[in-house]
Amino acid sequence: MSTSTSTSTTARGDDGSLHASAGDRLVVRSLHGPVRDAEILEVRHPDGTPPYVVRWSDSGHEALVYPGADAFVEHFTGAAGTET
Repeated sequence: MSTSTSTSTTARGDDGSLHASAGDRLVVRSLHGPVRDAEILEVRHPDGTPPYVVRWSDSGHEALVYPGADAFVEHFTGAAGTET
């Protein structure tokens, strides 16, 4: 059985907004703190714009987040397990 997963990073749209789906990863690279990442559990708008309900990987805390300019989204694509 093999798995194949790839990631892509989203630049902000023309309007400056992020766009995500449940299962994507939110990454925050602040100048004044550590890099943090979270799994996006829920997207509140049909077009994928914030806010997002996330689970932070460092604490397991779930929160409603309105990402700032220091955030980006990693999208995960690929097949789950396939028989070989």
